[in-house]
Amino acid sequence: MSGPAYAELHCTSNFSFLQGGSHPEELVQAAAALGYEAIAITDHATLAGIVRAHGAAKQAGIRLVVGCRLEPCDAAPLVVWVRDRTGYANLCRLLTRGYARAAEEGGEGTAGRCVLTFDDVAAHSGGLLAGVPLAALADPVEQLAHWRSVFDDRLWSLAEVALEGDDDDRLREFARVARLAGVPIAAAGDVRYHERARLALADVLTAVRLGSTVDAIRGELLTNGERHLQERWRIAERFASLPGALERTVEIAAQCRFSLDELRYEYPEACVPAGRTAREHLAHLAWKGAARRYPDGVPEKVRELVAHELALVAELGYEAYFLTVFDIVRFARRRGILCQGRGSAANSAVCYCLGITSVDPARMNVLFERFVSRERREAPDIDIDFEHDRREEVLQYIYATYGRMRAAMTAEVISYRLRSAVRDVAKALGFSLDRVDRIAEALDVGDGVEDLPTRLAEAGLDPAGAACTRLAALVGQLVGFPRHLGQHVGGMVMTRGDLCDLVPIQPATMDGRTIVQWDKNDLDELGILKVDCLALGMLSAIHRAFDLVAGAGGQRLTLATVPAEDPAVYEMISRADTVGVFQIESRAQMSMLPRLKPRCFYDLVIEVAIVRPGPIQGDMVHPYLRRRAGEDTITYPNDAIREVLEKTLGVPLFQEQAMRLAVVAAGFTPGEADQLRRAMGAWRRPGL
Repeated sequence: MSGPAYAELHCTSNFSFLQGGSHPEELVQAAAALGYEAIAITDHATLAGIVRAHGAAKQAGIRLVVGCRLEPCDAAPLVVWVRDRTGYANLCRLLTRGYARAAEEGGEGTAGRCVLTFDDVAAHSGGLLAGVPLAALADPVEQLAHWRSVFDDRLWSLAEVALEGDDDDRLREFARVARLAGVPIAAAGDVRYHERARLALADVLTAVRLGSTVDAIRGELLTNGERHLQERWRIAERFASLPGALERTVEIAAQCRFSLDELRYEYPEACVPAGRTAREHLAHLAWKGAARRYPDGVPEKVRELVAHELALVAELGYEAYFLTVFDIVRFARRRGILCQGRGSAANSAVCYCLGITSVDPARMNVLFERFVSRERREAPDIDIDFEHDRREEVLQYIYATYGRMRAAMTAEVISYRLRSAVRDVAKALGFSLDRVDRIAEALDVGDGVEDLPTRLAEAGLDPAGAACTRLAALVGQLVGFPRHLGQHVGGMVMTRGDLCDLVPIQPATMDGRTIVQWDKNDLDELGILKVDCLALGMLSAIHRAFDLVAGAGGQRLTLATVPAEDPAVYEMISRADTVGVFQIESRAQMSMLPRLKPRCFYDLVIEVAIVRPGPIQGDMVHPYLRRRAGEDTITYPNDAIREVLEKTLGVPLFQEQAMRLAVVAAGFTPGEADQLRRAMGAWRRPGL
């Protein structure tokens, strides 16, 4: 694209919830395609979308300026840009302060509000540059002077026009104001979406935000579709009367040297006895636990696994993470809270020896690289289930141990799905409430946007009519848009230093909890560890059952001492008498149980695994059932593959089996085999 050098310094993405009309990635990619020098994502009092913009910018090869739009209650709005690591920490701390104050003040609509003052911004201005949009000012010269007292030569006035009929007059006035205030002027676009075609969606979002219809709020809407990323020659034409305004955008962007790649996450130092390192302490606990797990002697296979895992954990520097999880589990058990590790952590012999999981590596073929891989170099992810009615005790223990400034919950970005998008768009377009309900009720759980015309017809509407065509187009754009930040089900982030130096923290809707502004994928992108402390109702039910047994004069049972392989239990399971039994209570599971007829715990492992999309779509279910019934012959190409598949009668059912097959049949390293596993599941993670 031709035109002078330019950097867009004022962009609102859809992470300014219900305000921006484009994803951060779309804005970044469009700016790169237009040949911009840089682009700043400046969402309203949030950094929730900045990690996605960061990844897109690296891929597109364009400089990303980290920024934010702030609206202090006692001063003019301004856009701030991060110059260096100090500025980034100050911005995160500033936003954290604003959200905390909103919670302290309380009142309706507190969630998502950030209440800042001029003094707050002044106290956190180090390492930040600032621009004041002149169009928003009532007394521009005085307000610019006010901010200049804070930022001095790090302040610019921003000229923003959008072909609204009086651009020339406004630009002349902007130039006069900037000259009187002694603040240099730079061009900006006040961008709301990456392309003109998103104007209609932006109007719908405004209507949703205001709880009205598009027709009823015409005076609140943008006057035209010019708030998109423009070709550089158009920008040059628009600001021709302001010499130097475009050049200054590039100069400002060049000063903003900070990148999220500079963030250095440090896991909290573990509580280690004097005279011992974290590595030594983890090894001590692991071998001590191994001796407790195997009182008759640790099997050689387990010894080799523990030694291998400890070496890899030490190489990747994750000792403190394992020690933290051990400490959390120890706290729960001391308080009599049932807990159990799950997920890929079950592939760890060290986790078993530490008491985090109960999967005996002596009885199972575990592959540690499913959990921690040298090649992948991603943070391990340990999920722990706690009794659902006592999980809060565990979370508050973590807050108390690490402090409110060093621990918070992971956010979950709540995004529009088809039904919620249909409801909000239809209301904004003026559909009657009964018609909105009729359309929403016609939608099935698995429907996609492509099914909408059919569902509209079923609801008695003409899908080819203008209103329905417009509805379908806007819903297609809105599905996947972030709606607001919620709490992750249990992911806790802890840091060695203050967490709010890495990411803003805000109060959650639930009292006593705080969340960071990033979700699980954002944390993974930046290599930030979390511990998943999950709530499981079945553990509460089991605890009550233990109490009933003990109260009736029976043995005081634990998860480790429940009698194994009770034939009467398997008879009930084989009759599909499993209502309320975790993992095998769904209709699909209950229809499979009489066919599989489980007779031991491993049969249940197979039962849970086989009723999943992978084995079903891979046509593995019927071959397994036929072999189990003796209808098909069981064969293996060689002994190495027999060792991998013998427990499942030659049919691969588990991801670990796919990994082991890659190792024994294709010569993969365990880490490469894990990369293969992840690629096989890439249908759930576009772009992997």
